[in-house]
Parts: sequence; structure tokens; C-alpha cells
Amino acid sequence: MRSMLTFLAGFLALSLTVPAVQANTGDERYFDPVTRTYITVNRIKARSRVIPRRFRQKTVSYSTKEKPGTIVIDTKKHYLYYVLDNGKAVRYGVGVGRDGFGWSGKVKVGRKAKWPRWTPPPEMRIREARKGIKLPVSMAGGPDNPLGARALYLYKGGRDTIYRIHGTNAPWTIGYNMSSGCIRMVNDHVTDLYKRVKVGAKVVVK
Repeated sequence: MRSMLTFLAGFLALSLTVPAVQANTGDERYFDPVTRTYITVNRIKARSRVIPRRFRQKTVSYSTKEKPGTIVIDTKKHYLYYVLDNGKAVRYGVGVGRDGFGWSGKVKVGRKAKWPRWTPPPEMRIREARKGIKLPVSMAGGPDNPLGARALYLYKGGRDTIYRIHGTNAPWTIGYNMSSGCIRMVNDHVTDLYKRVKVGAKVVVK
């Protein structure tokens, strides 16, 4: 069971960084929820892409029955809300699961990590090597790590779901459906959220 969970965790992390790399072109394809088509993005040019204003961190009016301290994720609109008092919430833009990998439900933050380490399992490294993608045996936390600056590990019934809310080294992907179920945020945003959220906090994904 442990080896399977390790494999799944590695698979999820990889898909967050290289969802559809076209060999030798430096391009990646992402699902655009507005046009409902796949678009091709040049990774080098995209690094300088300015995040749309609607996905920037902002305190907004927010009507909900959830208690302050709860995280609510609207996967259709690509927003994550951290619920505050007095009908307010801090809103952040997010990237979510691609077609076939979306999910919904209620979970909790089981643990948190700063600059989390990524360790893809051997099975993944062998499989991706066949595609011409060489993965590291292990990658320490840092700016090139696909899990970004912070990670909130989502648990249900006391067990790790393998899903994460985490930062990303691909900030231009915020607002797209391209992960295998994890929720990604700009590093500055996930760092701010990390400071606010307590272990045990409720997370609602809808």
C-alpha cells in the first residue's frame, strides 16, 4: 500500500509540471476552460506572462455558511477562498485538475511543509525516460521544484488523499485545468495562505 501511495504521489507531482510537453519544442499544452480547447504555450515566453488581474490575491465579500479558517475551492472559476470573519474572504487564483482528474468533497489539512522535497518513484523515472524526460531521483525544495514554496497535504479520515494545495514553478498555468487533481497556486499566494491556515482546517472542494 505504501509503495502505491508513493507512486501516486510522484505521478501527481510530475503531472503538475510537465502535463503535455512536446519533445524538443519547449512547448506545453494546457486546457483553456474559456474556449474549452487546448492551447500551446511556449515555456520560455510564458515565464514572463503576467497573471491576469482576476487571479491576483484580493480580500473580497464572500457569503458562506463555512466558519472562518475554512478553505473553499471553486474549481470551475479557478478560485480558492480563505474564509474570514464578517462575510469576507481572501481570494486567490488557482490551477486545478484537467479533464478526467477533477474531484470534489470535504477534506482537512493534515500537515504543512515549507519547500517540500519531491521524490519520484523508480517506476515513474523509467516510464518517463522512455518519453525522453529525465527525472531526478530526488529533488530538494527550491525554486525549480514542481511543488513550489509551500504545500498543504489534504487528508480524509486521517489518511493522506495524495492531493495537495501547493505552489508551482509554472505560475503561468494559474487559471487552467492541467493537474492530476492537486490545487496549485502562485508561490507568493501559497506562502500567504500557509501562514493563515492551521493543521486540521476544513477544505471544501466544489
